[in-house]
Amino acid sequence: MSPQSDDLWHFYRATHFLLTQKIANHLSFAIVTACNPNGKILSQSQNRLRDKALLRSIENLNCPYRAVVGAAKDMSHFEKSWAVFIDKNEAIQLGTQFVQNAIYYVNKGELTLVPVLMKANEECLGEFHHRANVVSEFPDAINFSK
Repeated sequence: MSPQSDDLWHFYRATHFLLTQKIANHLSFAIVTACNPNGKILSQSQNRLRDKALLRSIENLNCPYRAVVGAAKDMSHFEKSWAVFIDKNEAIQLGTQFVQNAIYYVNKGELTLVPVLMKANEECLGEFHHRANVVSEFPDAINFSK
């Protein structure tokens, strides 16, 4: 990986997740965003348009999904994301479609960072519940309306 890729991968490895309700440990799901393709920061309005397109793609899969926020532990950066109850290959396809460097996949409670466009190896990050924080509402800058 390039030095810039190394930095991004480091940030991806440190991500925490905000949810408004717990997800059962026995379920498998992907966490996918459409924000900031290729790790390049876009404006809120650009990310909002990309997120709406991702949501349409998810709805076309006819699978359960939930809103999630991927965030730095100190909340200095966060991205609207979706927990999508699909298999890993479908999730990688969504990540590719929305030009994402990586996605997350949770299988029976184990969180894995999965490269999509980045050249890296999958990396197990431990138990998802250690990085999942249930909140009563998402940060103000996140808009989850359709």
